[in-house]
Amino acid sequence: MNVNDSHTEKNLDPEVPEKSKDYIRSLERGLAVIRAFSSGYRSLTLTEVANATGISRASARRFLLTLLELGYVGSDGRSFYLRPRVLELGQAYLRSESVSVIAQSHLEILTKELGESCSASVLDDADIIYTARSAANRIMSINLAVGQRLPAYATSMGRVLLAFSPEPVISDYLQQYERTQFTNQTVTDEKALLSILRETAKQGWAMIDQELEEGVRSIAVPVRDPAGKVLIAINVSVHATRVSTEVLKREFLPKLSNTAREIEADLVNRP
Repeated sequence: MNVNDSHTEKNLDPEVPEKSKDYIRSLERGLAVIRAFSSGYRSLTLTEVANATGISRASARRFLLTLLELGYVGSDGRSFYLRPRVLELGQAYLRSESVSVIAQSHLEILTKELGESCSASVLDDADIIYTARSAANRIMSINLAVGQRLPAYATSMGRVLLAFSPEPVISDYLQQYERTQFTNQTVTDEKALLSILRETAKQGWAMIDQELEEGVRSIAVPVRDPAGKVLIAINVSVHATRVSTEVLKREFLPKLSNTAREIEADLVNRP
């Protein structure tokens, strides 16, 4: 598709409504170029970037050369790849989102106490995004990092964040997004998920037992602002061979809930 930089061109996605007159299309494209790179496509040619973003080769070339000049991408002469400086974009969000900064120190304490990895996340469309992470020092640890996305419906934190969302958000989520059967345990049925979300809202926590990955269990609780709005979810993840569901609920859940209350207290007392 051949696209120029004028404000009169069509949307990149025909299903997205026309933007306001203040909408900067070139910024949208520049961010799309950055998002084209992923763990599966760490190095892309100019043509591959153009195809992945739906913009012309000429426009893709200008964006890539600009990002190259700014230090956000590198090039070997044929292909382009992201450089570490792109992490500054995500770090700017984390620094501005004080709840994630506050949560990080508390998660590190909880990880030392439990000997298991603990995380925090926010809901973003169909996924959760990790905003804080404290990994346990184990040979067999779950490989996740800040900034990683996982499907909300199949994660404990995602279910917590969905459960405390407004009803229209829950309804739209269940109707709009496809759900993959990751394991034999994955719940994908709309009615079953809705029932789980209602139970989660009632009991105040969610537990996943090998629904996203075989051998991985997790339990999550919400963290609220002073007005009671859920800001993030925090969880502890374990290997099924080490920790049973009963131990997760009986021993880990109270400590996780206490950590959430400590984070909330710090939010109230922050300068």
